[in-house]
This record gives sequence, C-alpha cells and structure tokens, in this order.
Amino acid sequence: MTATFESILPVFLLILVGNLLRRTPVFDDATWPGLEKLGFWFLYPTLLFITIAEADFRGLALDVMMIALAAAIVTMCAILFVCWKVFGAAGLVSAGQFSSIFQTSLRWNGFMAFAIAEKIFPPEGIAVVALVMAVIIIPINLASIFVLARFSDQGARWGNVLWKVVTNPLILASLAAVLVRLVPGGLYAPLAETLDLVGRAALGMGLVVIGAGLKPGDLVRPGFATVLPVVLKLAVFPALLLGIAMALGLDGMQLQYLALCAAVPTALNGYLLARQMGGDAELYAAVTTLQTVASFVSIPAVLAISAQFAG
Repeated sequence: MTATFESILPVFLLILVGNLLRRTPVFDDATWPGLEKLGFWFLYPTLLFITIAEADFRGLALDVMMIALAAAIVTMCAILFVCWKVFGAAGLVSAGQFSSIFQTSLRWNGFMAFAIAEKIFPPEGIAVVALVMAVIIIPINLASIFVLARFSDQGARWGNVLWKVVTNPLILASLAAVLVRLVPGGLYAPLAETLDLVGRAALGMGLVVIGAGLKPGDLVRPGFATVLPVVLKLAVFPALLLGIAMALGLDGMQLQYLALCAAVPTALNGYLLARQMGGDAELYAAVTTLQTVASFVSIPAVLAISAQFAG
C-alpha cells in the first residue's frame, strides 16, 4: 500500500498546487474557466482519442469487463434510489440534495484515473481507463439528467441538455478513435506523435484545474447529505464493482484496472449540470472537495485490496 501511495502522491500534489495557485494574485478568476474550456474541448478529447486509437487490447477480456462495469452502475443506481426512499422519508435528504448525491455517487473523475494509471499501470491500463470513459459517458449523463429533471426544483430543457450529451467532445473523440482503429495502417506517425504530446499536456493541466475547483471551506462540519455520497462512491461502489467482476471470473491486472476506475472521486463537470438544471450545486461542490481529499487515502487502500484479490 505504501508503494501505491507514493506512486499517486504526485497526482495529489498537483491538485494541491492547483488549489494554491487559485489563491494567488497572479491568476484572476477568469483564468480557470478558460483552462477548463481548453481541457474539455481540446486537451481531454485528444488524450482520449490517441489513447483508444493506439491501445493494444489483446489479452484483455474487454467484453466481460464492460459487462461488470454496466452491472455495477445499474446496481448502484438501484442502491441510490433505495437510499432516497429511506433517507428521504426520514427527512435526512431533500429532493434537491438527492440529485447531487446521485451524481456524486455515480460520476467518476476519469482524468484523475488517467494520471494515476500512467504512474502505476502498463500502457494497456491507461487504455482500459480510456475505454471505460468512452463506454459510460452517455449512460451516466442520461441517468443524471433523468434524476435532475425528476428531483430538482426547476424544469429541465431536455432538448438542449440531450444535444449537449450527444455532441459531447469526449464522446465524439471516442467514436472517432474507434473508427480510426478500423483503418488499415492506423494514424500517420507524425500526427500520432503530435496528438500524444497534446495528451501528455492534458494530464498535468487537468490535475491543476481539478485542484483549483476545490473549496476547502466546504470541509467544515459536513452534514449527512455530504458524507453519504463520500461513503457510497469511495467505499460501496469499489466493493460492488470488484465483487461483480470477480463473480464474472475477472482477475489479475484486469481487476485492478476496474478497481482504479471505481475508486477515484466524482467529476467536477456534474456541478455545471446541477447548476444548469436546478440541482443542489453547492452540495455537489462540497461533496467533490470532501471526496477528493478522502480519496488520497481510499484509492491506495482500494488498489491494495484489489491486488490481494487479483492474485
């Protein structure tokens, strides 16, 4: 566990650097939205594209891995609705809060997983993270939209939101990469090298931007609605996915790849969806901060446990 902790320490140090830079007078508040847009529309899609296009998936039971992932997501959705029935009826969680609890328990920070995978896994591990991102972007976004529309206080403009989902640059980049893999000869080598350089820039900058978006003040006296999705995302979901994956016969590094995807905290982009559709955006920001801080310990723990089961 110590070796894993030390391997991912640079990832969290960059997140810390991002949060510290946000507080300096060198960068004004307008800097960070610009960097987020650059990452979302160019750097991250490029990283996803080149990783999937160049990946060697031979020897991996991708079909079984994706089935395990889908089963875990569906089961987690069911668990979340049970939580709403129980805790909503008890008055511990409001409808608006549940929409953010749902998102932060289901979404995951794929770019943090990318950065950690690059540190501790062989190249195919990074490719699996990319593939998982490509597979789950649409269903998780659709599920989040449904819950926000059902539980938020404002009406949702379904047409606009669904259009943003299907034109998501990460989804388009993933589809383009799959098509490129079907082309004989693959990518032109100089072009592939160019895209690889862009992808490398995405990891470091992405972690800094994640750190800049965190609000340590949200850690003061967290309530039940803040702590619940931390437990669900960082403990329940990894255990659920590992259990399903092992039941389907997965082992070795394949188990650890899925463990990493399950162990990372939620993604920041759900905050914008919550704000757009009338969800509890403030709760989303608080949960994101607490999950990211807690994952500094929980990720090494999950990876260490998965390594024991992986044999």
